[in-house]
Amino acid sequence: MNKGILDIMLTAFNTNNKLVSVLIDPDNRNFGQLGKLLSLCNQKAIDFLLVGGSLLSEGKIEETILFIKEKSKIPVIIFPGTGQQINNNADAILLLSLVSGRNADLLIGKHVESAFRLKASGLEILPTGYMLIDGGRQTTASYISFTPPLPADKPMLAAATALAAEQLGMKLLYLDGGSGAANQVSAEIIKSVRLHTTLPLIIGGGLKTQEDINRAFESGATMVVIGTALENNPELLNELV
Repeated sequence: MNKGILDIMLTAFNTNNKLVSVLIDPDNRNFGQLGKLLSLCNQKAIDFLLVGGSLLSEGKIEETILFIKEKSKIPVIIFPGTGQQINNNADAILLLSLVSGRNADLLIGKHVESAFRLKASGLEILPTGYMLIDGGRQTTASYISFTPPLPADKPMLAAATALAAEQLGMKLLYLDGGSGAANQVSAEIIKSVRLHTTLPLIIGGGLKTQEDINRAFESGATMVVIGTALENNPELLNELV
């Protein structure tokens, strides 16, 4: 029996192994570029492909997932911006609760609306405490969600938020500077969250160099997510991984 995606992440966390994922936003990519990127992901043995974004339509995400499945064996995880992005062609979905904000729709409301559809999808559900961290500029995620990010210079506030998510039963933590962030999530934030929680920690947003990725791993990340940096230059993956 194949291990589930959550089991893979938990094993990596418990053995201090590191995982790398690539985020694919269909709104910002043509299939020619995507094909090149997938070929590189296969060569580099990328662990997961995340698909989603704040503005996607359901039809476009299905088309993209099917294209990925044709070109790669890498597991596909939906990183949903809305409940309309549930698609049973993927392998799993991050069930995001935006614990850094106070928008009730993104804490529980949209989850209630999607519950039966999600159950019927057969996707592996990954309950995830999602935290927006100030990356130096307003991002689509913060604008669409009507929530401000957590301050980048308040590591204990981030740790308390992450700990509350763990106590509420989340299985993963995702700290995100947002798409196109000017700055990555700081080492101080990552270290503080790692010190006070016992869940696999995903870091995304603003990862543009190998040094950025190394810093995130050294600070306590279990998995990093690379996205915007590859949109116009898939070959950059050779330098980053």
